Amino acid sequence: MSDLVVRATGLRKLYGHRTALDSLDLAVAPGQVLGLLGPNGAGKTTAVKLLLGLARPTAGTGSVLGLPLGDRRARQRIGYLPELFRYPAWLTARELLRLHCRLADLPRGTWSDQIDQALGIVGLLGRAGDRVGDLSKGMQQRLGLGVALLGEPDLVILDEPTSALDPVGRDDVRAIIRALRGRGAAVILNSHLLGEVERVCDEVVIVHRGRAIASGSVRQLVGAPSLRVAVAGLADPVSVLRRFGPVTLEQDGLLIHPMELERTPEVVAAVIAAGGRLFAVEPVQRSLEDLFLQLVRTGVTEATEQFRLPVMTGPVGPPTDEPPS
Repeated sequence: MSDLVVRATGLRKLYGHRTALDSLDLAVAPGQVLGLLGPNGAGKTTAVKLLLGLARPTAGTGSVLGLPLGDRRARQRIGYLPELFRYPAWLTARELLRLHCRLADLPRGTWSDQIDQALGIVGLLGRAGDRVGDLSKGMQQRLGLGVALLGEPDLVILDEPTSALDPVGRDDVRAIIRALRGRGAAVILNSHLLGEVERVCDEVVIVHRGRAIASGSVRQLVGAPSLRVAVAGLADPVSVLRRFGPVTLEQDGLLIHPMELERTPEVVAAVIAAGGRLFAVEPVQRSLEDLFLQLVRTGVTEATEQFRLPVMTGPVGPPTDEPPS
């Protein structure tokens, strides 16, 4: 597939004898939002540095926008919001964006429109003349997102973009990500807020101890929903419910899994029509956070067996020592 925005095969990064990243495979298409998840120190930031060309891989190959990792022509088409953003406090918001227009080598005649558009998208057009040091941390994060949107990049990498935002700000960021997807840009989202990832990401890669241990769509990873019901007055409740899906007897009721939750009213009607009584109807949906904690805390083998997930593997290049970059 030559139209991939990001392609990585067997990326490996060593700092001395410490493995920061091991055999990472990634594939991101235009208009796709990829969530990159993992605990602190898992290798997510290292992966981002390799994609941006801020560090060189010890082994493996990759390309961004059809160009080798680190190619300056690709960097001009990437928007990036780092987790630890630091901007000169004495510049105004407009001056900061003007500086980044210059750094990005955007055509000078487009600067004014680009800046107004970016400030408008992130909700700071009315604060364009305020100095960065006078803005709250959340507003500074919005400003950093505005920097990442300059030039309508084809790839946007967001590292914890909502960490300093309130719920309204988080909703705004979700809308921005959806708009980026709508115009065909690819987005890589690195976030500890797993609920945010579930809402906006098409695909998820979970990284742990430098390796990708699971990947797929959110639905593939968390599995299909279930319905737990507690009934009485039926001689054979399983026969009444099995047409909605496989039924398992539990201590506190029956579990229909998998189950299309849109059919819940049909379940209620079927029990009543058969002369039964319902004491509880509880939709059950495993969350991405449940999966994440299970993978990280209980071990990859046990968790992948429980959740029936693919363990990600890839070619490992020959290890070579390289000083930290």
